[in-house]
Amino acid sequence: MEFDESFDARWARLQELGPIDVHDVLKLRQDVFLLEQTSLYQDIDGKDPDALHLLVRTRTAGDLVGIIRLFAEPDVGTARIGRVVIASGQRGSGLGRKMMLAGIEKAGEIAPGCPIDLSAQAHLEEFYNALGFETVSDKYIKDGILHIDMICQGKRPG
Repeated sequence: MEFDESFDARWARLQELGPIDVHDVLKLRQDVFLLEQTSLYQDIDGKDPDALHLLVRTRTAGDLVGIIRLFAEPDVGTARIGRVVIASGQRGSGLGRKMMLAGIEKAGEIAPGCPIDLSAQAHLEEFYNALGFETVSDKYIKDGILHIDMICQGKRPG
């Protein structure tokens, strides 16, 4: 997935990130999930070292504006996207769609043919539906926010 010239996007393992990158990832997730959405949960859950992370920064200022956490295990036949976060100033710009398409593409490279699942905030159901995800659960409360489980299998958006 190509991002426009306004952004630098890269995939990396936690171990490959520098200390500023790690700081920025944790800060953006804290700013959005804990402070803005007032969701008290354990963000540092011990799973980041096992994930592949997409970091999207503005090219001019270098601000971190988007993150995705991807788990893809071809041996097990699973892929999971989580911790999708976009800085408030970038919402509505199409960046979220580009990030999710990049996540779907990367999952397909690592674990071809595997379904991709995610736990989505319920108000984003239509957004994820447009990307090929189908709802597979009833709504439930997770970390104080209404969520649904979704899965993407088969044909994916181009």
